Amino acid sequence: MPEISRLSGNRDWIDLDFVERERTPEPAMKIGIQSHVAGLSLSNTVELLDSLGVQRSRKAVHDWVQKADLQPESGKSPNQIALDETVIRINDQQFWLYAAAEPQSNELLHIRLFSTTTTTLTEIFLRELRQKHDVEAAVFLVDGAKHLQTALQRAGLRFQKCRHGNRNAVERIFRELKRRTSSFSNCFSHVEPETAENWLQSFARWLNATN
Repeated sequence: MPEISRLSGNRDWIDLDFVERERTPEPAMKIGIQSHVAGLSLSNTVELLDSLGVQRSRKAVHDWVQKADLQPESGKSPNQIALDETVIRINDQQFWLYAAAEPQSNELLHIRLFSTTTTTLTEIFLRELRQKHDVEAAVFLVDGAKHLQTALQRAGLRFQKCRHGNRNAVERIFRELKRRTSSFSNCFSHVEPETAENWLQSFARWLNATN
């Protein structure tokens, strides 16, 4: 199985408050959630659990990840924020994944999926980012995308056009994301956009925990 070496370590970042009458031991549930979010397919995650003596279906593992509602932690006060977007395909449709990352720690601060990319949607993303983190004094590192710059100007946030250096932090995260989802060919099939976004947010929480 791929990436087994990355599946060990602390799992305290996984909150199981959603559990009510789950018959699976919590340690096994955490292993299942961590494994799938780290890049194992549902089938390989079920196989891993089976090797540990826990027999559950692919749907069960899928439901654990969705119900855990994992997201990047709030309350950060970054000095710099790398802001970027990349294409994610869901079924046969193209979506845009917005991401804000802290270059010093490589942590994802906020991610969201949108069906297109516009100045208005960028403003929505920035408003959500401000609700989660103290970003008023931060300098945003962006490329030449005009809608990103316009949205930052309207929000009264400082930004710097940057193609290299610290802005590469979010590009490195995008590469890691696409590598982790290579089993999906960077495409989520037979899922709703909300389901894909939930998995992506869970991935962000896992990635932050490994940094």
